[in-house]
Amino acid sequence: MPELPVVSGAEVVRVLELLGFRVVRQRGSHVMLRKGVARCVVPLHRELKRGTLGGVLRQAAVHPDDFKSAIGNL
Repeated sequence: MPELPVVSGAEVVRVLELLGFRVVRQRGSHVMLRKGVARCVVPLHRELKRGTLGGVLRQAAVHPDDFKSAIGNL
């Protein structure tokens, strides 16, 4: 698994929106996104730990390489 960058929760939400996800709802500091049947919850922290980001990407069924290439488009 490639090394994941350290990013904020807001940046993760923007990247997932670029990948076709849409924000379904927000409750407190957590945002729920959905794309078809795939869904994930992103905490809106200033800095997400790499393990947390990996868990979000697993929930969303997004490969880390796809995430890293999409983050370059921000």
